[in-house]
Amino acid sequence: MEILITNDDGWGSQGILALTDVMRTIGHVTVVAPDGARSGFSTAISCNQPMSFHKINDSDRPDADIYITSGTPSDCVKLAMDGLFKGDPHAIDLIVSGINHGHNASINALYSGTLGACLIAAEHNVPSIGFSINDDNRPTNLSHFLPIIPDIVQHLMDTGWPDGVCYNVNAPLGEIKGLRWTRQAKGHWHDEIEQRGVDEQGDPVYWLIGDYINEEPEATDTDLYALANGYVSIQPCSIDLTYYPAL
Repeated sequence: MEILITNDDGWGSQGILALTDVMRTIGHVTVVAPDGARSGFSTAISCNQPMSFHKINDSDRPDADIYITSGTPSDCVKLAMDGLFKGDPHAIDLIVSGINHGHNASINALYSGTLGACLIAAEHNVPSIGFSINDDNRPTNLSHFLPIIPDIVQHLMDTGWPDGVCYNVNAPLGEIKGLRWTRQAKGHWHDEIEQRGVDEQGDPVYWLIGDYINEEPEATDTDLYALANGYVSIQPCSIDLTYYPAL
């Protein structure tokens, strides 16, 4: 199996190193990763600027082909498909993204660069999975999650990929009770902007902060419920943004 790996935290982060090591037990790994953090980039692409791209050597992972770019996570997928593997549309069997520090459940999926890369893969009907863990700390304890990732991959490979679909996998921190198919919880961020001082010209400087509001805390079929109760959430995501009831 030919596996492409990317993320939005950049090469060298704990999550992508761990995911690379796990996926090396499943197939041959090619990594195309940003050269630094790209959190919150969603499906952003580098439309108006060139991207650097170079191969590096990792003595701990000599069997993996690793490339670093100045681009976004979505750029990474495009660089692999239309650059490294150009002319062979079936060269990549699976794209995995992560492991992200912090969950990408509920509305966070909209902002996620981790999931954005998977949506680009879904655009081209390449199977893809985004992996995240519900812990923002670095380093994160991945000991309960890593051993079951191959089983999740196999389960999803057996389930199959409808056209234009990717999977958003979020794991709780600590002991895992099992897996749950979930939907995206309804929620939003509140009071997101805070002014913190002024710049050298005296203009206000703003930071993104905010509090998350779960609009359906009693629902038991959502990604947030699964995480809060010790389950890995598996959510299918579609690139089709059409709201069909309005047609």
